[in-house]
Amino acid sequence: MASFTDLSKINVKGGDGGAGCMSFRREAFVPKGGPDGGDGGNGGDVIVEADPQLSSLIDYRYKHHFRAERGTHGQGARRHGKDGADLVLKVPLGTVIHELDPRTQEPVYQIADLTQPGERVVVAPGGIGGRGNIHFVTSVRRAPAFAEKGEPAQEHWIELEMKLMADAALVGMPSVGKSSIIARISAARPKIADYPFTTLVPNLGVVRTKDGSRSFVAADVPGLIEGASEGRGLGHQFLRHIERTALILHVVDVTGGFEQRDPVADYHAINAELAAYATELAERPQLVVANKCDMPGCEETVARLRQAAEEDGRELFCVSAVTGAGLDDLVERCATMVSELRSQISATEAPDAFNAAWERKRQRRDRTITVRQESRGIWRVSGGAIERMVIQTDWENPEALAYLEHRFERIHLEEKLLKEGCRDGDEVRILGFAFTFETNHGTDEYAELRDADDEVVSEFDEEG
Repeated sequence: MASFTDLSKINVKGGDGGAGCMSFRREAFVPKGGPDGGDGGNGGDVIVEADPQLSSLIDYRYKHHFRAERGTHGQGARRHGKDGADLVLKVPLGTVIHELDPRTQEPVYQIADLTQPGERVVVAPGGIGGRGNIHFVTSVRRAPAFAEKGEPAQEHWIELEMKLMADAALVGMPSVGKSSIIARISAARPKIADYPFTTLVPNLGVVRTKDGSRSFVAADVPGLIEGASEGRGLGHQFLRHIERTALILHVVDVTGGFEQRDPVADYHAINAELAAYATELAERPQLVVANKCDMPGCEETVARLRQAAEEDGRELFCVSAVTGAGLDDLVERCATMVSELRSQISATEAPDAFNAAWERKRQRRDRTITVRQESRGIWRVSGGAIERMVIQTDWENPEALAYLEHRFERIHLEEKLLKEGCRDGDEVRILGFAFTFETNHGTDEYAELRDADDEVVSEFDEEG
């Protein structure tokens, strides 16, 4: 059987930004040439893109580290460095991307959910290239003798989780005939045998109506057991594949199988597991499929199952995967319901709008400044943009440090620290650097600033 990979963890890192150049024009008979240092190139991004031609995450089973190209350094004569090339990672439709905690490797938050062809999201932005000294000329600083360093890109782990993109999912206890049904109504050829858990990975099949006018994608999901919603067996792995399907085909073996189970009890047990895993699954449109109805002595069981289905407001179809009886009616009804459900779903955003929305969220996180007290007299300031300011500063250059102080003033860092209780002489840490805090505000202004805003987290926008 072909391998099926639906969960992979990978390490991604954008390209580092190139350093800006500190240079002055040198020409004959021009004794005081102005600054002409070029900018460093931006590092390439690592981008994840949905590709409808892929069906699994097998490409990420053995390779786990992905790096984009770095930007080159700027040079004199206003020659800017070259931007690094982006690295595009292709994934199947239905891939959900999560940020992972670096210590526990557990998902922290969702980055994106790629469901349409061409949807893409930047999972590891490249470092921004440093600016050359031509950018720091002012009316009082005519010959800036400093430039910015390139920003090193952040490295982190993400999780790629593929969830099947099927219109209808066949669910039920093990060995109730799900694989036999999908093999009968589509071109899928799953492994079929008379013992439990024959199907270990989901099987997809395109199903067409008898006249060929309509079609839908059906998924044969491996059998569930009681306790699946709590992770028993491979419950969580199997249940995640049902989340995206518009329609559930609940297959019940009316003979009770070789274990002689009660089919009606099985019906209620599976619905209970669906509801326990995700409340909305219990409300998902569902057709009840009574399989093996051609076996003698099943009339009473079918009647009981029909009553249970009707009490839940669901239709019941009597079928036989062996003879094909009742399957044409089932397919017609499924095609009709899938068509109706598709029409109810509003049009999704175009890929460009999708990309822009995720980029805005990323930039909002990047601009956020967080201030917290590590211990008495010691404060930690964190945030993507402010950390980038510190990283790109040449700490051996007094002019560069003066410019960093000016940038801190523009984003009102002093006021943010005062609001949280920072005082003169306290130590302020950003990444691996430490500052001694000195305020320009008077003592009476402490309380006013602190009362003005109790938020620890704030955002800023800085130009240039």
